[in-house]
Amino acid sequence: MGVLLSIGLTSAQETRHYYIAADEVEWDYAPGGNLVDPSFDEAAAVFLEGGPDRIGSTYVKAVYREYTDDTFSTLKPRAPEWEHLGLLGPVLRAEVGDTIAVHFKNNTSFPASVHPHGVFYNKDSEGAPYNDGTSGADRADDAVAPGETHTYLWQVPERAGPGPMDPSSVMWSYHSHVDEAGDTNAGLIGPMIITAKGKARKDGSPKGVDREFVAVYSVFDENRSLYIDNNIETFLGMDPSEAEELKADDEFNESNLMHGINGYVYGNLPGLTMRKGERVRWYMMGMGTEVDLHTPHWHGQTLVQNGMRTDVTELLPMSMKVADMVPDNPGTWFFHCHVNDHIDAGMMAMFTVQS
Repeated sequence: MGVLLSIGLTSAQETRHYYIAADEVEWDYAPGGNLVDPSFDEAAAVFLEGGPDRIGSTYVKAVYREYTDDTFSTLKPRAPEWEHLGLLGPVLRAEVGDTIAVHFKNNTSFPASVHPHGVFYNKDSEGAPYNDGTSGADRADDAVAPGETHTYLWQVPERAGPGPMDPSSVMWSYHSHVDEAGDTNAGLIGPMIITAKGKARKDGSPKGVDREFVAVYSVFDENRSLYIDNNIETFLGMDPSEAEELKADDEFNESNLMHGINGYVYGNLPGLTMRKGERVRWYMMGMGTEVDLHTPHWHGQTLVQNGMRTDVTELLPMSMKVADMVPDNPGTWFFHCHVNDHIDAGMMAMFTVQS
């Protein structure tokens, strides 16, 4: 406790408990097909059409899902306003001064963890295996075996909250860090929103904000997912020798690069709906590898980010940005990455401003 006192946490305002499991699911990146425009049909076919040697738009993945308690028997329903999270795990909220307790169960077939950004944690709550000189209980968090559980405790001091140039809330990410590239490409990533002390409602959401959206721009590389062999067997029925030959094929590898926003491509992202005049906060994040330089662009509206007016921002892998919008132009609008290749590959959505 002495360590915590040294960073200014004399007492926690509240401990917020979350019951999170890593679950295996079948995920469809494009349940409606190409919803943007017929001009993209040819490009979309590369990623969406299945066949004897193509998986198509549906993959076995791992996702973080929230449950009601530590029995992990009943899923907590996702509220309609968070439908747009898609593949992402649930929003973990806290106000500066709080403690976050993540009660984690690994329901997948691989070791997994929950590693946070931004917050304060001890070694038994880091969720990342590497040679850090620790042992015993301090390593129990590193890689939770299939079927096992672990509780992660994260403190939320002032340095985890908004800085001098930030709005009243900021976003950090949490993700599995056992095989970081394999885990995140499999889908184990989610958002954490921290609100400044005294500026949060009871549920941790920021006062003075009517609507919040989270958008993670990422080329999910299914070739690097922990489930690539599972997906080839499940959807193509190939034996291991056939699978190894297929994985060496460049066109097959290209077909598995899913240029998504929250795990949706070609306009399939649901739930981006707001009203004219609402105070809307967007939390943006990038994820991935060297191809993941993204420039999200909102048509028809402008935003304020770091005190500057814009309608485009920039994201690098695991960078996080916050921007505020007061929509004034009703209609359905394009929301997409402005990198040319990423547009063709489906990194596009639509948002609607109601009158």
